[in-house]
Amino acid sequence: MRITPNRIGGAFAGLWLLVVLVPLYYMLAASLRGRADYLGGHPLAPPANPTLANYLTVLEGGFGRYLLNNVVVTVATVLIVLLLAVPTAYAATRSTSPWVRRGFSLLLAGLAIPAQATIIPVYLLITRLHLYDSLTGIILPTAAFALPVATLVLTTSLRDVPRELYEAQAIDGAGPLRTLFDLVLPLARPAIVTVAIYTALSAWNGFLFPLVLTQSAENRVLTLGLWNFQGQFGVNVPGLLAAVTLSVLPIFVVYLIGRRFLLAGLTAGFGK
Repeated sequence: MRITPNRIGGAFAGLWLLVVLVPLYYMLAASLRGRADYLGGHPLAPPANPTLANYLTVLEGGFGRYLLNNVVVTVATVLIVLLLAVPTAYAATRSTSPWVRRGFSLLLAGLAIPAQATIIPVYLLITRLHLYDSLTGIILPTAAFALPVATLVLTTSLRDVPRELYEAQAIDGAGPLRTLFDLVLPLARPAIVTVAIYTALSAWNGFLFPLVLTQSAENRVLTLGLWNFQGQFGVNVPGLLAAVTLSVLPIFVVYLIGRRFLLAGLTAGFGK
């Protein structure tokens, strides 16, 4: 059978690729321009005299500290979410207890609650726990709001695991914990990577909780740091774009590493 290429789909894909690449190119090219050259010439023209001065200025302005804080918040949030979501999804998939089902339904109710609606109770709770102006105070609520989506994705994926495999594990004498490590974790790897990437993106780009729950420069994350750079370099657009470029690179690398698992995890369960 002859396969006819989808020219219309290819044209739209090329157009979408152009829409994505042009802003990235502009951001990188502008970050290599000097302040005097930024407004001269065509915006999409390559920089006539490329310079790394903007990046040096950003790194000398405390960017390294913001980056380290962001990495700590992101890694800790991902670990907490995975440690809680994987066994929760496993229990929701295998357990027949009504209490487990009710707890799972209550957890999914968190999908309907926006973080903005709970910021005052979260602020009071973090303050009472003496976690205000600390990275822990950012990590805990960020992980809590990422947990419902993570559990839902993992539960959908685990429901695709054939029952015969669980029965084979039981015949071999494997308990729930051994089944979790020997069967569930290997088969749910695409969904786990999907949850990790989604949670990392949410934590990396988080702004509300760092804004409300921290105030010192020592605990400032990248989103607040970029806001500070916007004021510090109000007329230095290339400097601000250099900071944005540096902030995008780490999470972009994470996406490139796990992108092949992303689609498989997101589409888990739709084949039934």
